[in-house]
Amino acid sequence: MQAAVLTSTVDMDRDQWLEARKKGIGGSDASIILGLNKWKTPFELWLEKTGQVITEEIQSDAAYFGSQLEDLVAKEFEKRSGKKVRRRNAILQHPEHDFIIANVDRIVVGEKAVLECKTTSAYNAKEWESEEIPESYIIQVQHYLGVLGPEYKKGYFAVLIGGNKFVWKEIDRDEELINLIFEREVEFWNHYVLGNVAPVLDGSSAAEQYLKQKYEKAEKGKSVDLTSEYKEKIDQYLSLKDSIKALDEQVKEIENQIKNEMKDAELAFVKNFQTEWKPITSNRIDSKKLKEQFPNIYEQVVKQTSYRRFGIKEIS
Repeated sequence: MQAAVLTSTVDMDRDQWLEARKKGIGGSDASIILGLNKWKTPFELWLEKTGQVITEEIQSDAAYFGSQLEDLVAKEFEKRSGKKVRRRNAILQHPEHDFIIANVDRIVVGEKAVLECKTTSAYNAKEWESEEIPESYIIQVQHYLGVLGPEYKKGYFAVLIGGNKFVWKEIDRDEELINLIFEREVEFWNHYVLGNVAPVLDGSSAAEQYLKQKYEKAEKGKSVDLTSEYKEKIDQYLSLKDSIKALDEQVKEIENQIKNEMKDAELAFVKNFQTEWKPITSNRIDSKKLKEQFPNIYEQVVKQTSYRRFGIKEIS
């Protein structure tokens, strides 16, 4: 069975493309669901897919130039590989699961294969050394091959590293991995998205904001008994806090030693590192002084905020 066309991407602008992505799980979502994406968690993805947050494309310089350089990377792949590629101007759907979608960069002409174009920082060069390919990208391409159908046997990566190094690699279709990816995506969509069941809360700022908004107000004097498993969580929490405090003290100790060595210098150098200890001037409102000398103005500009403070203490 072949993939169906959800919509054409010809003349589709960025906002329309982002809106179309909400209708299913795409290749870049697959690694998030499998817990292999270092930029986004399953909980954050769930918030997006259930419409609880507005999906925003982070248009950093890296993302912007990555988009602008995609065609250049594809052309360089053609030069170095001797293969020809073409755009597939459509968002495609899995033939059985219409919420599993794919928007591939290029199709390789004369082969049943896809090409994924990437640009990355020189700091990530090790991820592409030897036979290495980042796990999240492997998952993305296997997702695409699965959507396109069993006749698509291969995926290629064309990567511009640090603006001055180019590599291209290939991977074979992995049916076992594709089945695992789709199994997890079906579960995520049916159970979490359609069922509106939140995945396990994580440490992301999105999860923190979700709880802040959902439980903004506390019922005065109300208390609950936690189940016994939370005793272990509290022990772990306090242990981690102690570890963080000890590490912070070690960091500050090293920082003070470097400052002492720098003395009144603004910059210091050692091998390939530069340290800075520069004076910074900022203007801030002295709220205490404002309240004392201009109480009427203070009352006009003061803004009251309220929040719920979390803490743990041992009781006898």
